[in-house]
Order: sequence, then structure tokens, then C-alpha cells
Amino acid sequence: MRTLSSVHDEYEFLETDDRYRLLIDLGRALDPMPDALKTDATLVRGCSASVWVYPTRLEDGRLHFLADSNAAITKGIIALVLLTVQDRAPADILATDIASALAPFDLGNQLSSNRTQGIPNMIALIRETARRYA
Repeated sequence: MRTLSSVHDEYEFLETDDRYRLLIDLGRALDPMPDALKTDATLVRGCSASVWVYPTRLEDGRLHFLADSNAAITKGIIALVLLTVQDRAPADILATDIASALAPFDLGNQLSSNRTQGIPNMIALIRETARRYA
């Protein structure tokens, strides 16, 4: 499984177009999300593209998120967000500063504001989910 650090090491050395390709590849690598889970309840509000995030609880209490988007780069962004929290305990997720973990990617300057405007909402949904399970 890729780590946020290993993805950043690769991302840092890429030109803009290749960074887009890396994000798209990250999105493609996400576990498939069944269409039945893409509902209003799992939709992330405030994103220019449609983004769905659905939590599942593993046997030991850790959270595993399924996610999808109808836009390839946005799907890559949610994949990047999930690298910071995937398969971790709710308390660990709550203790993680996801925005700071993503800061080295400088997404605000790398991508259009349309693509990044929903990131805080993605993070808020994940944190709220962790709070419910904690």
C-alpha cells in the first residue's frame, strides 16, 4: 500500500501534467465503490464535482473508507485525503491534522480552486465520521 510520504516524494519531482496523472492513478487505485452507496447521504457537499465517501468499520474498530467521484482528478484528491486516514482507529483519525498532512502537496497552487474547494468538506466529513465511531 502506498503511503502519503511515498506519494509526496514522487509528486515533488513531477511537472504539472504528470502530477495530474499521478492523482488520476491514485483515484483509479481506490477500492471500487458500489453505485448503491452513491447516495445523497454519502455525497460530500460543496465540491464542484460529485464526491461520495462511505465508511466501513473493520473488525478491530478501524475505519475503512470507500470513495468515488465523477471527475478523475477529484477522485485522485479524495484518494490523497484517504491516504492520511485509511484503516486507522477513529481516535487516530481525530488526532490527525489532515490539512497539514496534505500541505506539502500545495494543492491550492497546483490545482484550480474548483478542484480544491471541496477538500475542507471532504476532511470535515471524515472527521465527523470518526467522531461518530470514536
